[in-house]
Amino acid sequence: MKKHKTKLSLLAVLIAQSVNAQALTQTDTINKISANNNDVERIVVTGSRIVESIDEVPASITIISRQQIEAQLKVSSELQTLLATLVPGLAPSTGTSSNSSQTLRGRSPLVMIDGVPQSTPLRNGALGIRTIDANSIERIEVIKGATSIYGNGAAGGIINYITKKADSDSKLSGQVSLSSRFSAVKLEDSAGQRVEGMINGKIDNFSYVASASYEDNGVQRDAEGDIIGLKYGLSEATMQNYFTKLGYQFNDDISLQFVYNYYESKQDSDLIDVVGSVNTGVKTYAIPAPDGTSAFGEPQGPNNHNMMLKYTDEALFENTQLVVDAYAQEVENIFFFSPSLANLDEGYTGGQSLIKSDKKGLRITLNSQFEWDNVEATFIYGIDALNDVTAQPLVDGRVWVPEMDMESLAGFVQSKWVINDNLIIKVGVRREDIDLDVQDYRTLKLCKTPETCSVPVNVTGDVLNYRATTYNVGIRYNFADYFQPFASYSQGSDISDIGRLLRTATVTDIALIQTEASIIDNYEVGFTSEIDKLRVEFSAYRSTSELGTTNTYDPVTGIYVPVRAPQEIYGFEAFALYNVSDSLDITATYAWVEGKDTEEDIYLGAKQISAPKGTVNVNWQPLDNANLSLTYLYVGDRDKFDTVDGEHVGDKGPIDSYHIFNVSGNYEFNQGWSAFVGVENLFNQDYYPAKSQAYTYSGYNVKGLGTTVNMGATYQF
Repeated sequence: MKKHKTKLSLLAVLIAQSVNAQALTQTDTINKISANNNDVERIVVTGSRIVESIDEVPASITIISRQQIEAQLKVSSELQTLLATLVPGLAPSTGTSSNSSQTLRGRSPLVMIDGVPQSTPLRNGALGIRTIDANSIERIEVIKGATSIYGNGAAGGIINYITKKADSDSKLSGQVSLSSRFSAVKLEDSAGQRVEGMINGKIDNFSYVASASYEDNGVQRDAEGDIIGLKYGLSEATMQNYFTKLGYQFNDDISLQFVYNYYESKQDSDLIDVVGSVNTGVKTYAIPAPDGTSAFGEPQGPNNHNMMLKYTDEALFENTQLVVDAYAQEVENIFFFSPSLANLDEGYTGGQSLIKSDKKGLRITLNSQFEWDNVEATFIYGIDALNDVTAQPLVDGRVWVPEMDMESLAGFVQSKWVINDNLIIKVGVRREDIDLDVQDYRTLKLCKTPETCSVPVNVTGDVLNYRATTYNVGIRYNFADYFQPFASYSQGSDISDIGRLLRTATVTDIALIQTEASIIDNYEVGFTSEIDKLRVEFSAYRSTSELGTTNTYDPVTGIYVPVRAPQEIYGFEAFALYNVSDSLDITATYAWVEGKDTEEDIYLGAKQISAPKGTVNVNWQPLDNANLSLTYLYVGDRDKFDTVDGEHVGDKGPIDSYHIFNVSGNYEFNQGWSAFVGVENLFNQDYYPAKSQAYTYSGYNVKGLGTTVNMGATYQF
């Protein structure tokens, strides 16, 4: 097995912020706001691009606090697992580096860091969730449903990682943490190491945050002790993240902030897969490569650079705030070696693709506030400009998806009216102008077998133009603590995954490819209720689009071809929180979603629609310096599809239910030291994650983690 050595030189910069900088849990946010806290924790930024109270948002949102993040980190550092556990409506974790099938209400979410897009919607490689380490995140805000607030790629909603800020008033404070994670089923070669930390402080008008994390996995083992398969795998993967945020306050109103984030995850392994099949019931697992052989291709995983510059003037004019964001991002996501990318006539036994995406953007947002008698009015307006250049070549130099050069300019106006402090009305409009330039190209000849090949086509390029105006309106009535209903209608414009359409073109002119944008109409009703120690949230939704994208298998070419067809997706979500006492609270969620191709009247596959999901979280603080957490995840059955010639195809395999328990604990000693332990899959459930059951493609049917222990220590100063 390949061994990785921890880079101890990183310790010089691995320091983290003190406990005093930790945010409240969502329980505290909702139920324990005190005069000392004011309402600073009851905010959501991404919903309307300004700071506003969650009690004034007519939509479903989830805010994950720093304390919740830290509790989950005791079990696993994977953001996929954290989000699946805490966000109703988000599909279960895939257990891999890919978030393919991990949709939000049946559609792809737009992942952002401080409002900067991380997803690559022009060629959605489904790696956007893993673009930053949780150590650098202060909180996570999730807005559900298509939105006209942001542009392309937000068909399912928004996942926004809000990064840490300098909360300490001292010149220097921080923490460092060391931990190890290993299989409790079979220890051999499974032990990995993680080191993380952060420093932060304030010096006069200058503030800073610097964090870093480095994680080196051993092999990951399932409940039977076998090494989990390598496709998007995390065995023997190395993850590293370096983050800094610098701020300067010129005066009470004007500030400047610079943020840089680098994230990399690479699976550099000497393992190879023993490939099974969903249809035969034989799992895919990994073994050491036999002597004289080695794994195919280059190490797989994402590489992500982000730079952001923010200028804020709190009093540009009377009652008007200005925020200017400039950003740049470079992404390079390398995928696994695939024999499906073979062309024996040209000497290729397979291939390995990568998505390259360079973005440069500018956002200008103004916020004006007015009051008349019992009415408070807020107007948010501005301009978004974005240049996104994305392509998907192969590592060997062949071009699979040609370079797509997108220029987008959008203007928007949003307004919020608060009447008599309890009636909130929100109305908005966004105008999107997109030009997508694609030069002449030739589709690849790909051969699943020597006899089953696609036919290459010379395609004449063009500039594709998209013009869309989308609207949103919502109303919320805070009638009383026990009943606060809301209803909303919102639209989103989406040209996601044009690259998939281009690479399977069968016509000679790009203008003949069905690349039209999808307009998603999202309807939602719901309510929140607080009765004594109990809080309940419920929402039901319906989402329609005239042009969704699914896939169908072409047996002549062996290629899965995109199909544009109208779609309807519908479902509901429920959330309940009960504060048993000051030291014990219980949270439960349940989400159900379903969807159809309404033209053919057939159900949508697992790439979009997840199985039912339920969670229970119990948090107990038996002592002032100790806490325990128990998490239960339930994934239900979904079996909607018949077999084809006796086999399930595509993303339409049947999903059987499974149950996962995780537990974690933390104990604080004196003088800044604490120790923690977490156990994932406490009872060693032998299961396939939902995606592994539904995806019938070769090599995807890998089992979930068996019992895995994570333990470590933290020092704060």
